[in-house]
Amino acid sequence: MVHLAADKRGVGMVFQDWSLFPHLTVAANVAFGLPRSERPRSRVLPRPASRRVRDLLDMVGIAELADRLPGSLSGGQQQRVALARALAPQPSVLLLDEPFSSLDTTLRVEVRAEVAALLRELEVTCVFVTHDQDEAFVLGDEVAVMRDGAVIQQAAPAVLYEQPADLWLAGFVGEADTVRGRAEGDVAHTSLGPMRLRSPAQGAVDVLVRPEELALTEGESGVVDHIEFFGHDTLYYIRSADGEVLRCRTTGAPRFRLGATVDLCHSGVSTVAFPRPS
Repeated sequence: MVHLAADKRGVGMVFQDWSLFPHLTVAANVAFGLPRSERPRSRVLPRPASRRVRDLLDMVGIAELADRLPGSLSGGQQQRVALARALAPQPSVLLLDEPFSSLDTTLRVEVRAEVAALLRELEVTCVFVTHDQDEAFVLGDEVAVMRDGAVIQQAAPAVLYEQPADLWLAGFVGEADTVRGRAEGDVAHTSLGPMRLRSPAQGAVDVLVRPEELALTEGESGVVDHIEFFGHDTLYYIRSADGEVLRCRTTGAPRFRLGATVDLCHSGVSTVAFPRPS
């Protein structure tokens, strides 16, 4: 095992609460991330450090805030200062510990998009810790999902969503329902008809169904039990005669009212099945 001092490891860190020095200006905070030999010994930045700090602040879009104190900045601005400070020593790996959790929802979406674009442009390897599935999918080329201290599955976001390792993970990374079925190789026979499976299975199974994979038509197999309208789409809760509830997501405003009788049709996309407990 090799032990290295923290400043020799080539690892940058952006903390959850940003951990900016309140008594230092934005420029001085960023300069603190420079190698010790380049770090100023007073509040006046030497010319080489000033140039490097200015380039970093330009990079994150806050050059005009160089002489401000952190307490006078918005949350998004403080986030950019923390990122610039972490990038100052040109690390080979950047660790981000839930860096957007302190921002409101609208600002969080805006800042994470900007940060993602910047990090991809810089081609910096990043390890990003988050409890937000949307953030993980937007920012991660590869995502590792942990439960009880163990990695349940590690893969590209699309693989996690389409081929989750178990039912818990299926629900963790998105809206997930299941229908009972009997698998025979790469087909499962269900109340929605035969469904293609990504991996062969045999016997009694629970088949994963995502709301966007279902379509609604007028019919008699189920009743609209609940409706949630989000503007860009509508989520229906459909209760069948045996009490089973499935969710169906459609674009636009609701077409069916509460209490309407409908039929559900599966899109035919391949899915996964999990053995039913005996």
